[in-house]
Amino acid sequence: MDTDDTPTGHDTGHHDDDHTGHHQGTHGLGGMAASATLHCLTGCAIGEIAGLVIGAAVGLGNGATIALSVALAFGFGFALSSLPLLRVGLAVGAALGLVAAADTLSIATMEVVDNVVVALVPGAMDAGLSDPVFWLSMAAALVAAFVAAYPVNRWLLRRGKGHALTHGFHGVGGEVTGWRRHLPSPSTRALALGLATFLASGLVLSLAV
Repeated sequence: MDTDDTPTGHDTGHHDDDHTGHHQGTHGLGGMAASATLHCLTGCAIGEIAGLVIGAAVGLGNGATIALSVALAFGFGFALSSLPLLRVGLAVGAALGLVAAADTLSIATMEVVDNVVVALVPGAMDAGLSDPVFWLSMAAALVAAFVAAYPVNRWLLRRGKGHALTHGFHGVGGEVTGWRRHLPSPSTRALALGLATFLASGLVLSLAV
């Protein structure tokens, strides 16, 4: 049974170890953990900022705004990680189920740390998009979330869990056809650059107001 080389190797612990070991040899465990963490962080950042903007726009209280931001962080985080799986042919339900198993612990860690940092920064919860405190606290919270979630992802990958469950599907399959070919598949570097540019632009604009 261990000779099965299909990318669905999360059936047994032995196959998971082989799969994780293969990626450790080609990319390094640390690099994989950093990539997985950054991927989750980008989705979390999109969801959190969207939640804060919506909360402020409709006049939600701090508690409701945080709840909305966390829900959207999970939603965008799962959606972003599902894109490569959908491109190679997985059904939506199967892709979301796999991503939920891979990313839930990482995103949950990020959300706890992120919200604690924002809550501790004076005025951050009441700051709007035009306030530099909003962008500075968001940047600090995301950095803290990355630092906290990185060892979690490294621990998961070492055990064949986390993003090790999804990496086997990346690049698998033939030509992408139909509606799937329109799905974006941004690289980790592109996600990092986009996130940094967005935060820096928001800060610059808030300082100019």
